[in-house]
Amino acid sequence: MSASKSTSKWRSSRLDKMGSSIFAEIGSWKREARLRGIDVISLDIGTPALPPSEEVRSALAEASMDPSRYGYPGTLGSERFRGAVAEWFEFRFGVALDPDKEILSLMGTQDGLAHLALAVTDPGDSALLPDPGYPVYQAGLAVAGVEMIPLPLLEENGYLPDFDAIPDSAWSKVKFMLLNYPSNPLSAVADLTFFEKAVRVAKERGVLLVHDNAYSEMAFDGFRPPSILEVPGAMDVAIEFHSMSKSFHLAGARIGFAVGNRDVLATLASLKGNIDFGVFHAVQEAAVVALKRDMSAPAPASELYERRRDLFLSALEREGWSIPRSKATMFVWAPVPRGWTSVDFAQRLLERTGVAVVPGNAFGSRGEGYVRLALVEQEERLLEAAGRIGRFLREAEAAGASNN
Repeated sequence: MSASKSTSKWRSSRLDKMGSSIFAEIGSWKREARLRGIDVISLDIGTPALPPSEEVRSALAEASMDPSRYGYPGTLGSERFRGAVAEWFEFRFGVALDPDKEILSLMGTQDGLAHLALAVTDPGDSALLPDPGYPVYQAGLAVAGVEMIPLPLLEENGYLPDFDAIPDSAWSKVKFMLLNYPSNPLSAVADLTFFEKAVRVAKERGVLLVHDNAYSEMAFDGFRPPSILEVPGAMDVAIEFHSMSKSFHLAGARIGFAVGNRDVLATLASLKGNIDFGVFHAVQEAAVVALKRDMSAPAPASELYERRRDLFLSALEREGWSIPRSKATMFVWAPVPRGWTSVDFAQRLLERTGVAVVPGNAFGSRGEGYVRLALVEQEERLLEAAGRIGRFLREAEAAGASNN
């Protein structure tokens, strides 16, 4: 869904290329529904379900009271933070990183992803982006003046790209290729064999390989998502983004990190050093505690969301809407019932039931025919949402039958 163009002389035309405006529209739909007295159940935005642990919050509070923490933090991140990332990364993925050259702190992965194209491309370059994919990917290209080449992700292929289907003429213009597994919005996963192929293709084509691994700790049914850096030789051509927002419940604190190819990270750090100059020291201290806690006394967010997935999808199936089981993340990628477009279904569902979901075409043209639901409400609210959706579907089916 493309953003509407503005005639304001104070608005850059870049904003018209940033992709979907549907999230603002959904916010408007929710406000209107609440004004009509409707109890809104928000399954649209992926806000983490829990706060960070008391130990992490205490570390944040204590560090914030230290007067020495209020200087400029620096772009790279503190030695303690980068050291903790290196320790956690080797613990989790078995990959040794140089804390000084191969780790860069970020104000969340969205920060790094949005700035990446500005750092590594020039206007007129192209980048391969997943379709469907997270909207910030396209936004970053729009700001940098870079052309998006869609990388189709199809259900029949397990939502994995077919690199061989990309023509040579497209590859010749590509500066970087972006992948995202576990995927937002698709909830799809990829194994190490797939990443081995992706690294091989990136080397053959001479492109940078960028992997958004924000949901690495949120997979289900016993699957543990790998890092692309586990592939031998990946460090030559790849960087990877990690988030502390979802799995570690630090969304509002805004911290994540990029790892991988040291030249690319140095370039990104150079750009960011001119823009924001780093993450607040106290937030870095909280992140250090969260990473160390995960290595000694883990409380995986995946267990919470797997339980919610099972509860919610089972309830929806009883209501007559059968949806494939999501494999990871806090999202469900659901085909809309026959006869609906993605936007019509989402809008009517909210108007009539108060359940807010995101139309699939907000994530790219190949998202049409789907909606994304976020498992961010308490379990009793998810069951309530399932019941409302079931009534909506039955009423819609009855209305269709009567019109025939």
